[in-house]
Amino acid sequence: MKRLYLLRHAKSSWADAESSDFDRPLSARGREACAALRAELRRLEMAPERVLCSAARRTRETLERIAPALPAPHTTTIERALYLAGAEKMLERVRRLEEDCASALVIGHNPGIQALAGLLIGSGPRREIERLQAKFPTGALVALSFEGGSWRALTPESCALVSFWCPRDARD
Repeated sequence: MKRLYLLRHAKSSWADAESSDFDRPLSARGREACAALRAELRRLEMAPERVLCSAARRTRETLERIAPALPAPHTTTIERALYLAGAEKMLERVRRLEEDCASALVIGHNPGIQALAGLLIGSGPRREIERLQAKFPTGALVALSFEGGSWRALTPESCALVSFWCPRDARD
C-alpha cells in the first residue's frame, strides 16, 4: 500500500505590496500553524520517502518549518512546475515517482492541491470528505492510501481518505 500526503502551504503574508505572489513569505499565523502541523505529523508518524515542494517562498518556508517532524531518510525536490499547478499537472508528477517509493508528500497551492485531493479520493469517511470539499484552508493536510503497486496506476477515485487535518483542529 502506498501513502500520498497533500499539504497546502501555511498562511502567507500580504504585508509587502511590492512582493510578487511567488515571493510571499509566511505570516506570523502561518509560522504558528507550522508548529501545530509538526505535532500532527509526529502523531501520524508520517514518514514520506519523497517530498515534492513548489518553489514558491511560502511552500519552501512551510517545508523548512515542518522538516524536523519528517524522519530521515527522505529525498526533497523543489519544483517550479508545482507553483500554482492544477490537479492534472500534479497528478502527472506524482505518477512519475519512483516505483520503490512507498510514500510521498506534495506541498502546493490551492486550488490545485484541493482539486487533486478531490480527484483522487474514492472512499473514506463521508463527513471528512465533505469537510475537505467545503474548505481546504492554508496548512491543511490530507493523508491518502493507495492499493496499487505503481504510482503510474494512480487514477481518479483510486485512493482512500485516511485523514484530513486543518490547523484549527489543533485549537478546537
